[in-house]
Amino acid sequence: MLAIAIFLVVHWYVSLFFHSFFLHRYGAHHQFTMTKFWERFFFIFTWFAQGSAFLNPRSYAIMHRMHHEYSDGMKDPHSPHNARGIMHMMTKTYHFYYRLFKKHFIPNPIFTKHFPEWKSFENFAFSRYSTLGFIALYIAFYAFFATAWWMWLFLPIHIFNGPIQGAIVNWSGHKYGYQNYNNHDKSRNSLPMDILLMGELFQNNHHKHPMSSNFGKRWFEFDPSYPVIRLFSFFRIIRFA
Repeated sequence: MLAIAIFLVVHWYVSLFFHSFFLHRYGAHHQFTMTKFWERFFFIFTWFAQGSAFLNPRSYAIMHRMHHEYSDGMKDPHSPHNARGIMHMMTKTYHFYYRLFKKHFIPNPIFTKHFPEWKSFENFAFSRYSTLGFIALYIAFYAFFATAWWMWLFLPIHIFNGPIQGAIVNWSGHKYGYQNYNNHDKSRNSLPMDILLMGELFQNNHHKHPMSSNFGKRWFEFDPSYPVIRLFSFFRIIRFA
């Protein structure tokens, strides 16, 4: 049981950090810059961390930029206020993401600049071999360490970590909590739920200051991802824009 618990927690937070750091703060918002070497380094680590749920940086960036531009309006691709429930929101988000991924939807050019792209690696990272390989590894780990049937109920969290994290942020961060700013949308800061999301649930702050790498703005709002980002800056792995 201990091995399953450690794997679940470590995989959740490692995948979440790279989701937030690389896909969201760097890929979608370009809050900081990095060399091509480090971009590809984090490209690989984000793929490894998210595993079978690795999200395409281009599609993620475009969809997230549209979310900010049309926040909680009818053109917002994943507002909970345009859905009948969380599963309906997730389904709509997936279909929109898939259309972007397959380039069946042509977005406004203002949303299509400055995102990480590595076509040769992406051909492998989004192949069935990569996806099924990660799923097989997760199943093998559970087969070796699970000591009760109910532990297998956690397996889908590993397989779908990125979409699950995104769904919690989009649902909770636009429905529950308090507002520091009037952003003319329904974004909220969802404490104490942010313990699970490493700063991502300070949505009201983030929508007010989308280029700020620190999502916490008041004395009691701590963004756990920000000190790591500052450490990367200290060692000149990244440079703030």
